[in-house]
Order: sequence, then C-alpha cells, then structure tokens
Amino acid sequence: MPSNEKELNATLFDQLTLVERIERKAESGDIEEVRAEIEILKKEINRKLYQKPPLVNE
Repeated sequence: MPSNEKELNATLFDQLTLVERIERKAESGDIEEVRAEIEILKKEINRKLYQKPPLVNE
C-alpha cells in the first residue's frame, strides 16, 4: 500500500497507463493483440512486484 500521496498518485498513473494500453489494442478489434498486451503487462507487474532488492525494506 502506498505510504503517501506521491506514491499513491504514481500507482494510479501506472494503472491508468495500463488501461490505456489495453484500450488501444481493444479498439483495433484483434482479441489476440489484447491478450498479448495483457500478458506483457502481467510480466511487467510481476517484475515490479517481486524485484530484488525490494523497494521498501521490511
């Protein structure tokens, strides 16, 4: 969970960017492109989520 407004805004902008990328693919009408874009985004999210070293030391 973001600890301050700046982190929250960064998270929201990232999410908005992801939605816009998927939306552009969906507008093309090619469901395979949409699925491929979603897979790429999932990999990017997982890299951020499980990065070493973590962003925040626990």
